[in-house]
Amino acid sequence: MSQEQARRVLRIEADAVAALIDRVDDRFDQAVELILQCRGRVVVTGMGKSGHIGTKMAATLASTGTPALFLHPAEGIHGDLGMVMRGDVVIAISNSGETEELSRMLPSLKRIGIKIIAFTGNPDSTLGRNSDVVINVGVREEACPLGLAPTASTTATLAMGDALAVALLDRRGFKEEDFACYHPGGSLGKRLLLRVRDLMHTGDAVPVVPEDTPVRNAIYEISSKKMGVTAVVDAAGRLSGIISDGDLRRWMERTETTGENLLAKQARDIMTRRPKTIDENALAAEALGVMESSSITSLLIVDSGARPQGVVHLHDLLKAGVV
Repeated sequence: MSQEQARRVLRIEADAVAALIDRVDDRFDQAVELILQCRGRVVVTGMGKSGHIGTKMAATLASTGTPALFLHPAEGIHGDLGMVMRGDVVIAISNSGETEELSRMLPSLKRIGIKIIAFTGNPDSTLGRNSDVVINVGVREEACPLGLAPTASTTATLAMGDALAVALLDRRGFKEEDFACYHPGGSLGKRLLLRVRDLMHTGDAVPVVPEDTPVRNAIYEISSKKMGVTAVVDAAGRLSGIISDGDLRRWMERTETTGENLLAKQARDIMTRRPKTIDENALAAEALGVMESSSITSLLIVDSGARPQGVVHLHDLLKAGVV
């Protein structure tokens, strides 16, 4: 019984959202243009469940490039209307269009010349008649079997609010980098804002040996710097190769067959030439991509003269939350 009830609710709410598709018309475009031309902010307001939807709508707008805030209409008619300034646009949400607190705000909003976009299920209501643009979010029925609790109507309003936010995002040319700026604490922000220079080890922490370094000393450098690799440089300090833990294992397996003395060799003899490198200004996410595609755990950073200036390890990226 419970499962069938759940399916019924989902069907009703899905139908309510689907019905909105044919209502996206010139009025939707007018709402978009009104907001794009807005010199101030978008102020979203609504009572009760509509208010909860409005809070989410304001948050979505703000995070996608449209400055927005939520105003509680009950607080608005008791002084908080001072938050609304000339040049703002108000999005007022009311399924009936007759919410008392919203209706009482309308004269004050009109007095200061505020443009109003109504999200309502009753375009002929007080709110509808007094708005500059009316977005019809009415539903055929609520999912609540009593027809009382806002269910399908709030879902439809939420969906139309998302449609408006995404349309504005597209018109503003909002990019991933812009989104990251508003979400510096999220994983996307870390992927798009963190640079290799922010994570790389520099100075004495960078494992480096000359080409003529005995393998024994190269192993010590790898072990002591705890990066799993060491850069190998020529007499001018330019990068000529890299020795990794994997290189050492492969040489050890080879010497078992050939009888060569690994410790008698020099760094240049066992290094991997033309190693993968990355610029310090590259995104940390780019460094991760190079590591994944090359099956390596460390990347060297070189300057314009091909001299090693840093190293970044996979663990650094994991710790920073880039992965």
